[in-house]
Amino acid sequence: RSRPSISDSGLRFHYVAAGERGKPLMLLLHGFPEFWYSWRHQLREFKSEYRVVALDLRGYGETDAPSHKEDYKLDCLITDIKDILESLGYNKCVLIGHDWGGMIAWLVAICYPEMVTKLIVVNFPHPSVFTEYILRHPSQLIKSGYYFFFQMPWFPEFMFTVNDFKVLKSLFTSQATGIGRKGCRLTAEDIEAYLYVFSQPGALTGPINHYRNIFSCLPLQHHEVIMPTLLLWGERDAFMEVEMAEITRIYVKNHFRLTILSEASHWLQQDQPDIVNKLIWTFLKEETTRKRE
Repeated sequence: RSRPSISDSGLRFHYVAAGERGKPLMLLLHGFPEFWYSWRHQLREFKSEYRVVALDLRGYGETDAPSHKEDYKLDCLITDIKDILESLGYNKCVLIGHDWGGMIAWLVAICYPEMVTKLIVVNFPHPSVFTEYILRHPSQLIKSGYYFFFQMPWFPEFMFTVNDFKVLKSLFTSQATGIGRKGCRLTAEDIEAYLYVFSQPGALTGPINHYRNIFSCLPLQHHEVIMPTLLLWGERDAFMEVEMAEITRIYVKNHFRLTILSEASHWLQQDQPDIVNKLIWTFLKEETTRKRE
């Protein structure tokens, strides 16, 4: 079911929920250029044991989109998650993030560790690994070139709309960046859902504004993640080098499990939903209260 939630910032957040209220909360944070729909396979899968909530992040989909670039600083995005947790009537959750939502999930886990019982991130390294790696590896700098491109006003938004949103479609479907032959390809209806959301007037500005503040917030002061953490990675990710996944281990001071799926793309939880769901269940059922040596 789809519903709005008001946060302390006064913004209305849209989310889709499955599973009974009162069950432990699983909060899902999507990436770029996506919305709650990217978690459709997980909403169905985990509702038996969790209250599963897939959010539209600030500026995305049906969530309010403040007009100023400054409203998308990482501090605001982290506080959004804290506010939403409280407005849903919870004080802790299993937190899952993919891509940019993964960046936010890492930061929430670092800043508000008491709120996150277990952390699951899909195809995004620890933020400190990302910033350090990017400076030392020109190949990753090139793959993250869109971060710099997005600093420009208005033109990135325009580029996405050209040729009936050809760029947006190709991100999910092209040979270079899309879901591969062995993956769970997006249907025509799936593509239509993305095009519908991002073809609304101004719908791309909020999402791109997330990137327009990144350089003011990184690197981080605090680095350590103290809860059990699962990192899932599609090795055919066109945007993120897999080496960053292994280096992430250094920053997790608890049980850390890394699984790299060799045939999978950047869009991992849509590309290989059955395997991803199975890996998440295994991790959630593990007794991982022990601290890592």
